[in-house]
Amino acid sequence: MERICVFSGSSAGRLEQYRAAAMRLGTLLAERGIGLVYGGAAVGLMGAVADATIAAGGTVTGVIPQALVDREVAHAGLPDLRVVGSMHERKALMAELSDAFIALPGGIGTFEEIFEVWTWTQLGNHAKPCAVLNIEGFYDKLLGFLDHVVDEAFLKPVHRGMLLASSDPAALLDLIGSYQVPSETKWIRSNER
Repeated sequence: MERICVFSGSSAGRLEQYRAAAMRLGTLLAERGIGLVYGGAAVGLMGAVADATIAAGGTVTGVIPQALVDREVAHAGLPDLRVVGSMHERKALMAELSDAFIALPGGIGTFEEIFEVWTWTQLGNHAKPCAVLNIEGFYDKLLGFLDHVVDEAFLKPVHRGMLLASSDPAALLDLIGSYQVPSETKWIRSNER
């Protein structure tokens, strides 16, 4: 595993534990020799994970649309900041550069990003682990809802299992490192219409 993409909020959130866990994840990535790919901003949890990775001697690649550079949120301290034309280009490049994906707490952008790459895993477009760092139970209700989606037969258990979760950054990295994405990519059969 060379690089992990971390999706996260441009806000730091309500709890200091969110920032602390983002920083711990960044430090662990550097210590394990895993590069960070992220959204290129200097603010919120995005900035925290990048700063911690850099401080621990790790490599960081930021990918940010020009529109956000113009709003002065780009991280000025990155040796590898890639400026793209759109959010679609940003997500495609982040996915191309990464071997796995982790979502920290965040808002709708973070949810959309992790759900998109998880969908790509389900469809067999890639075999890259997808995970959420469930800091202080941030993702508990979402994970419970996804179990409900399985119960209601809109999501197969094998595909639900493709979204990994842990509350501990080190344990989550271990889980990602040992995880093998199931080869089953068929999400519906002709007799299930």
